[in-house]
Order: sequence, then C-alpha cells, then structure tokens
Amino acid sequence: MRGFRGGMMGGGGFRMGRKFAAGDLQLVILALLAEQPRHGYELIKLLEERSGGFYVPSPGVIYPALTYLEETGLAEVEAEGTKKLYRITETGRKQVEENSSMIDMTLGKLEKIGEKMAHVRRIFDPESRHGEREEEAFPEDKSEVAAARMLLKSALKLRYPWSKDEAKRIAGILERAAAEILQSPKND
Repeated sequence: MRGFRGGMMGGGGFRMGRKFAAGDLQLVILALLAEQPRHGYELIKLLEERSGGFYVPSPGVIYPALTYLEETGLAEVEAEGTKKLYRITETGRKQVEENSSMIDMTLGKLEKIGEKMAHVRRIFDPESRHGEREEEAFPEDKSEVAAARMLLKSALKLRYPWSKDEAKRIAGILERAAAEILQSPKND
C-alpha cells in the first residue's frame, strides 16, 4: 500500500528529529486502534507512556495521520461531543496483519526505550529507587565519589529543563561515564 514504505525500522533505530516515517506511524496507530477505539489525545499519551517520555507526538503529527487513515478507509471516526473516537476498519485490520512483524518491532523498540528511560530516572531520581533516598543508597559514602555525585545532581538540576538535543547530549555523557565506571576493575 502506498504510504507505508520507507519506514524507520529498516535502519534499525530511531531517526534524529522525527521519530517515525509517516507510514510507520500510521501502522502503529492502526495497531493501537486494533486494541481498542481511541481518541487522538489517548494515542499521544499512549505513545509517550510506551516510550517512557522519549517520543511524544504532537497533535500536528497525530491528527493528520488519523485523517489519512480515515480518508483511506483504514479507520473510521465517530463524533463524541467535541471529541472524535477512532476505530479500525476491517481493511485496517488487514493492514495490521500484513505488517505485524514491523509493528511488533517498532512497538518493541518503543518499549525498550521506555525501559531505558525508566532506568535512567531511577538512577538520577533518588526518590524513585524503591522509596530510598540518595543518602540511604550509599549511607557511609563520604568520599570524593559522593561529592562528585552531588555535583552531577546539581549540574543536572541547573540545566533542567532541557531541549531534546540537550537531553541527547547529556544522556551521551552519562552513558559514557557509566560505561567507563563499569569497565574499571572493582577494587575491594
């Protein structure tokens, strides 16, 4: 079907900037509509949730995709007051079946990103680690490492909120630091 080619998943990852090619996003939306009828806002929130906040499509991306799905007969819309409820059609279900491996791969990548984002949040949000405060996580650490952790925490707070580009830059720095720490031999 025209419009479903040239997607993002052939390259094995998310692009910088736009996260989905239009056809990939349309297929993912169809798959989510196959689960149950949804409003556009619900689709935005669901994609945000599944990606751990990494991918939050704007209404300017979601609603044109939904309009395209409606115009091509892959979804239908029902007015609920001022809201529109979108449902998948039989033709849309066939598209989902024919593209199930790509859809599963895409949703799987979104969920893996969501897991990574949750992991990063647990590391840098002392309250999220099973209710354990940072001081309780390393109770006797009065070393240079403790001071450096506090400096890092302060730097992150000073830079927040950050743009998507800045977030990627910071995440890269933190990932490299974590990798270097893990590669060092542990001295007991």
